[in-house]
Amino acid sequence: MFTNNVQWFGLVGFLRSRSKGHTLRVLKKSFRVFPFILGLIFALVVGNQSLSSPPKSTEILWDTYGVPHIYSKDAQSAFQAFGWAQMQSHGNLLLRLYGQARGRAAEYWGDKYLESDRWVLTMGVPERAHSWYLAQSPTFRNYLDAFAAGINAYAQEHGDLIADEVEVVLPVKAEDVLAHLQRVLNFTFVVNPEEVALLSHQEPKAGSNGWAIAPSHSASGNAMLLANPHLPWSDLYLWYEAQITAPGIDAYGAALVGIPVLAIAFNDNLGWTHTVNTFDGWDAYELKLVDNGYGFDGKVLSFQTKTLSLKVKQRDGTLHDQQLIVKSSVHGPVITEKDGKAVALRVVGLDRPGVLQQWWDMACSKNLKQFQTALQRLQLPMFTVMYADREGHIMHLFNGQVPVRQKGDFKYWQGMIPGDTSSTLWTKIHPYEDLPRVIDPPSGWLQNTNDPPWTTTFPRVLSPDNYPPYMAPRGPMSFRSQRSARMLSEDQHISFEEMVKYKHSTRSELADRLLDDLISAARKYGDQLARKAADVLKAWDVSADRNSQGAVLFDFWVEQIDMNTAFKTPWNEKFPRTTPDGLADPLGAAKALTLAAAKVEKAYGKLNVAWGDVFRLQYGNVDIPANGGPDNLGVFRVVDYAPVDNQLFKSVAGDSYIAAIEFSHPVRAMALTSYGNATQPGSRHLGDQLELFARKQLRQVWRTRKEIKAHLEESKIF
Repeated sequence: MFTNNVQWFGLVGFLRSRSKGHTLRVLKKSFRVFPFILGLIFALVVGNQSLSSPPKSTEILWDTYGVPHIYSKDAQSAFQAFGWAQMQSHGNLLLRLYGQARGRAAEYWGDKYLESDRWVLTMGVPERAHSWYLAQSPTFRNYLDAFAAGINAYAQEHGDLIADEVEVVLPVKAEDVLAHLQRVLNFTFVVNPEEVALLSHQEPKAGSNGWAIAPSHSASGNAMLLANPHLPWSDLYLWYEAQITAPGIDAYGAALVGIPVLAIAFNDNLGWTHTVNTFDGWDAYELKLVDNGYGFDGKVLSFQTKTLSLKVKQRDGTLHDQQLIVKSSVHGPVITEKDGKAVALRVVGLDRPGVLQQWWDMACSKNLKQFQTALQRLQLPMFTVMYADREGHIMHLFNGQVPVRQKGDFKYWQGMIPGDTSSTLWTKIHPYEDLPRVIDPPSGWLQNTNDPPWTTTFPRVLSPDNYPPYMAPRGPMSFRSQRSARMLSEDQHISFEEMVKYKHSTRSELADRLLDDLISAARKYGDQLARKAADVLKAWDVSADRNSQGAVLFDFWVEQIDMNTAFKTPWNEKFPRTTPDGLADPLGAAKALTLAAAKVEKAYGKLNVAWGDVFRLQYGNVDIPANGGPDNLGVFRVVDYAPVDNQLFKSVAGDSYIAAIEFSHPVRAMALTSYGNATQPGSRHLGDQLELFARKQLRQVWRTRKEIKAHLEESKIF
């Protein structure tokens, strides 16, 4: 109907700013088209169509939790509408993220973004975003243009709702979307600036739970899927829940803010989720400087050098120019240079621009064969894939662009790599067929909680002996993973309601493993305070619920001990779900309990303080008692906290987007976006789901037009 939807969105923004009479004169003069198009345009200008009739073009229906349901006449229009919807819900954040992805944030907002810009520009993100844009298929390039056009159209029509300081980013282009994608995936998840600054592979900030349950393990005989990423509750990590319906697609799920496709999703036939996997997609190479170059295979090679201009906004509003010199070796960009040595960074995926197309095609898939065909492109640089479908198949794929390395185990590649020889320089990645993968295991269930793939199910199907030693570490299995496997294995026929209940479990696997020994040690070796603390721990429900008394004390005790040396029996690969176990030093554990008890008593006046009195769920203006604990306690329902003062801690990360799906007829689904589905100032959806989160409840997912209209908050017709 519209030959150029990008121009169309710009036109609509123009027309909406004019009077009705002037608008129609412009339309009659500008368009030599069919009369019914003029009728549609008139509806666009003067208001929304009646919701009782099907959309004649594209519409967004926002439900009462701020979830946009996009019904579109074609895919390109759906991308436009998704851009519009993201701006309405997260406009200020989205534009700030795009400004950072351009490497111009310091120019826009001052020197606090200087290091961010240096990182983005040194990694070549903006330049590569342009080449990625050109590498898209013509059709998908139009989709990205449309997403950007939707962003710009919203800003043009609702500029008063966008913060003045971020309007400098407008207009947005498709290259900005791809630059943001790179910054998120390749230069935050695969490798981030903090790791590079320390020249060390660090524990990831992000985590996740994922379950896939086959019909044989399901009470209803239907396959089920649990999606549960754990990310920080801010910045580029925020999820945006949405439904996208257009010819060839009817998918519900979530995208990270600023990403134009769903990254976790389900449709009537299948669904998938991602977990952060034990994947190594970057290496730091140490180079020996020789003259003005570096040594490599007995020769001296010259660096490739480019000089960039970096502008920094001053307090008086003027711009100060800084020069950024970027050197690159055959390995990648140089990140440090000192004492006759340099360090160059190599990151996977920079030559693979098709992840958005792959995610889109995954959401359009109708069966496992089609889904795997999309996965086999290996455009997504990392993340485990957990999958289930209506036909009853379940799958765990250790997905990633794993470099083909000539030597070394996983630990070796965590350190500094000699860069003077081609024997350490990887140039290829493993094909799909090489990656650890399990389909339809005998157990009937699969789980991943950021552990290596070898413990995805029991009895085990995958053995690390059958894969290169650098593919993934051999252990240990975390206590959260052990809790996950325990819940799945101990219930042979899990109902949908039970899956949701297990999702909310705050029981501590670490406490189950150590609590009896700790109480005995305190009573045998401890002083009066330790014995008093032991009585509190004895009465504890071994959970991190809002009213749990003893959880705070146990958490403080864990902070006092070294978990690497705490156990009498260390983790054993032959007994992955029952080790480690026992206290190595009961006397030391009792002394640590005394110290922890003294801190708790001083801070709160009593040892049996409730978990929710100390740990709070806070987002926006919401502040309520928390349930859920940090990963190191072995709690499946993860919430990470940061100190507010000397007494209180607030939620800053953890359970973010949750979806429970049963592939019944029709599909049954419940979901929650813990912090709400918007961040724009004044939005009623900033933190509006946190109370449900605190009550351990999910929301019913509304997917049909009838359901959505029964819970309709707002609509927009294009």
